[in-house]
Amino acid sequence: MPIADHDLPRCAANHAPLTPLDFLRRAAEVHPELPAIAYGIGDGALCRTWAQTAERCRRLASALRAAGVQRGDVVAVLLPNTPPMVEAHFGVPLAGAVLNALNTRLEPAAIAWMLDHGEARAVIVDPEFSALLAQALPLRARREPLLLIQTRDDAFGAPTAALDAVDYETFLAGGDPLHPWDPPGDEWDAIALNYTSGTTGLPKGVVYHHRGAALNAISNILEWDMPRHPVYLWTLPMFHCNGWCFPWTLAARAGLNVCLRKVEAGAVLQAMRHWGVTHYCGAPIVHAMLAQAPQELKHGLPRGIRGMVAASAPPAALLEAMAAMGIELTHVYGLTEVYGPATVCAPQPEWAALPLEARARLQARQGVRYHLQQDARVLDPETLQPVPWDGRTMGEVMFRGNIVMKGYLKNPEATAAAFAGGWFHTGDLAVQHPDGYIKIKDRSKDIIISGGENISSIEIEDVLYRHPAVQAAAVVAKPDPRWGETPCAFIELKPGAQASAQEIIEHCRRHLAGFKVPRAVEFGELPKTSTGKIQKFELRRRAGSVQAIDV
Repeated sequence: MPIADHDLPRCAANHAPLTPLDFLRRAAEVHPELPAIAYGIGDGALCRTWAQTAERCRRLASALRAAGVQRGDVVAVLLPNTPPMVEAHFGVPLAGAVLNALNTRLEPAAIAWMLDHGEARAVIVDPEFSALLAQALPLRARREPLLLIQTRDDAFGAPTAALDAVDYETFLAGGDPLHPWDPPGDEWDAIALNYTSGTTGLPKGVVYHHRGAALNAISNILEWDMPRHPVYLWTLPMFHCNGWCFPWTLAARAGLNVCLRKVEAGAVLQAMRHWGVTHYCGAPIVHAMLAQAPQELKHGLPRGIRGMVAASAPPAALLEAMAAMGIELTHVYGLTEVYGPATVCAPQPEWAALPLEARARLQARQGVRYHLQQDARVLDPETLQPVPWDGRTMGEVMFRGNIVMKGYLKNPEATAAAFAGGWFHTGDLAVQHPDGYIKIKDRSKDIIISGGENISSIEIEDVLYRHPAVQAAAVVAKPDPRWGETPCAFIELKPGAQASAQEIIEHCRRHLAGFKVPRAVEFGELPKTSTGKIQKFELRRRAGSVQAIDV
């Protein structure tokens, strides 16, 4: 035994499991009177302090335990970004249970499947989604009864369907406001269950542990240099990777959660002015919505707002529009399996002096690992050796470290495949530049092989976004009798803008090799997930009916 380890064992005095529950406890102890949650504007606005929020979370934990929820049980929630959703992120794990935040935009059959697969013991539901849950319950295969708890919201009104549910406020009132701050027995204990979108089969249940949740929450602070007491606006759904762990981040900084039921440009901009918002997150479509809002709605915004963007890289026009509004965007990349964002395009000081287009190209990269993620590399998927940092050699993005899921619930085969060789395999193909910054080129399943040539759909999409009329673009493979497959472009135009298919193709010809130019173009609103990510699987389905254009 090394001399420094001799007679120096771990004990309660020098070692404790990492958990984001400690962030809430500290916020309530150190900043009890600071605002923690705000909801609404005007006379009817709700505002609770950190002391009040901690008490309600302890009541929720106590009431769940009294209702029979045991350590390790799953508690599902169907909630928008309202105060009970913030409370669930602490009250459920404080009871020793596992939080399963369900996507409220799913169909009833998917909700039923997830309730069964996760073996949920209880569901907390918002009145807006009572009908969704009422339709899902009869579709369940499991017959074990569920404890149903329904929240109230005067701003929404009556529930959309009748449920045999206990009232949320009544439920909390029966809980103990002094419920003990029981930490997990092990930081490896599960804190959350999140389901993937299931675009290539049944959804997979991604299990998070307390350690990863705490470390990614802290990494969020470090990536943004987030000061004490930030004011964070909830435009990103908390059901998406637990809001990228920001409910726990806000507690660590004793910040203010500005809750928002629906993401609409007017409501977002009004909330930014009223509450003095400093930070928010979202997919490109959210930022573009704000950039394209009428000018009169943008007056009086706080300066220095920080926005985080993921799902696809921000084009130069969006960066310019955001800067004009006083909003600085940070580009991040991640997956459900790595707690949301796990790399960041960390800006270098010299970038500020570059022209906008050059700066946008640099900021379009997925970047470098999060502070507390052990590693993010582009590796050869066969040998697991690093690819050269030359910006050209393709490999697969892989992660390892503390901000990686425990694995897939009830799916050991998928877990083993995802972790083969001691790395988490993302399935995203990328290059690594000489400065170490990662740049995604495509999903492995999205590569278009035309006449033996590999074509990156992302490369074509980057060019399409440079067209002044294009708001959103996606490229997929279209079957072709001669070439095997060719690029097919789907375009969503900016409001009031016009462009023809031939104009789009000519634009691509000016920037791409001939074999990369789309052979077919279709216009219309693109199908998107709840977080604004374009659903390419749906576009692949459509591609067979698109009329080809001779190039």
